[in-house]
Amino acid sequence: MTTAARTTTDTGLLLPVPDTDGAPFWEFAARGELRVQACADCRTPRFPPRPCCPHCQSFDATWQQLPGSGHIWSYVVPHPPLLPAYTDLSPYNVVLVEPTGATGIRLPGNVVAAPDAPLDSVDPSCLYIGAPVTVVFAALAPGVVVPRWQLAEAKP
Repeated sequence: MTTAARTTTDTGLLLPVPDTDGAPFWEFAARGELRVQACADCRTPRFPPRPCCPHCQSFDATWQQLPGSGHIWSYVVPHPPLLPAYTDLSPYNVVLVEPTGATGIRLPGNVVAAPDAPLDSVDPSCLYIGAPVTVVFAALAPGVVVPRWQLAEAKP
């Protein structure tokens, strides 16, 4: 008998549910490494991970380590939160980060004040498109580590 993967924390926050193609992303994150899948033939990075390169159709892939920096490409502050477990964290942010070294891909996440800080730890007025960020890693549950982001500098 197999057990289904946990999909929420004890407080009801969502956990990632890795698939076969994306499992290495989460394994690297658990080691504190930010890596994205890249085509072994044309070297184009891709996210989310998938079996075939959308540019050259190669099925050969590698995992490219990124420097851990980037900039906010887009963001939103959900009002009101869609899931009840997030109500007490409102207002919180959800960002898309374009990581340095992987132009054209976007990594979803949250900007936080510290790796294990709550999702509402950064005032939404501090966020702006283009803001430089650096990656941090947070353990959400046993064996589940996610990349999050911290502002690299104050708003100009």
